[in-house]
Amino acid sequence: METITTTEKSRKGYILLFVVIIIAVSFVILYTFTAKNFSVPTVQNGDNVSVFYSLKYTNGTLIQSNFNKTPFSFIAGSNGVISGFNSAVAGMKIGQSKTVTIPPSEAYGNVSSSLIITVPRSDFGNSSISDGQPVGSSSGQTGVIVSFNSTNVTVNFNSPLAGETLVFHIKVVGIKKA
Repeated sequence: METITTTEKSRKGYILLFVVIIIAVSFVILYTFTAKNFSVPTVQNGDNVSVFYSLKYTNGTLIQSNFNKTPFSFIAGSNGVISGFNSAVAGMKIGQSKTVTIPPSEAYGNVSSSLIITVPRSDFGNSSISDGQPVGSSSGQTGVIVSFNSTNVTVNFNSPLAGETLVFHIKVVGIKKA
């Protein structure tokens, strides 16, 4: 019969403990690797995001849609889209859809009377003028003629969507991580 000394028992115990630690560490590494590679990405600031969207007034009138067309791409968190749209897509996943209502303060702002100006009609030379006609300013802004008479022309340089509460239906179709 073989006799096992205390030293051999200790050595076998350490080997067993070492094997258990190696197995535990392997499971932690495997879990971390698979969880990281199989987690579903969500939209975060700086990501290049592609979406389909429809934009409507609160009464349901469609303003614009790119569904069944080319997705709209933008950098999340950038000034390339209105703040309410950025907030709406933050945290969304590929394939996820949502409908959000965005107030003017998070969209195109309220109508600003300082952006409605009256200029002499002579500033337009001999050009024909009509209500709703788009015009440009010397600083590159685009406005719309809202009224005119023989001496003056009133131009609104507010966004056409200023003062409007907007309803977006958004579907995320792509996320390229920053």
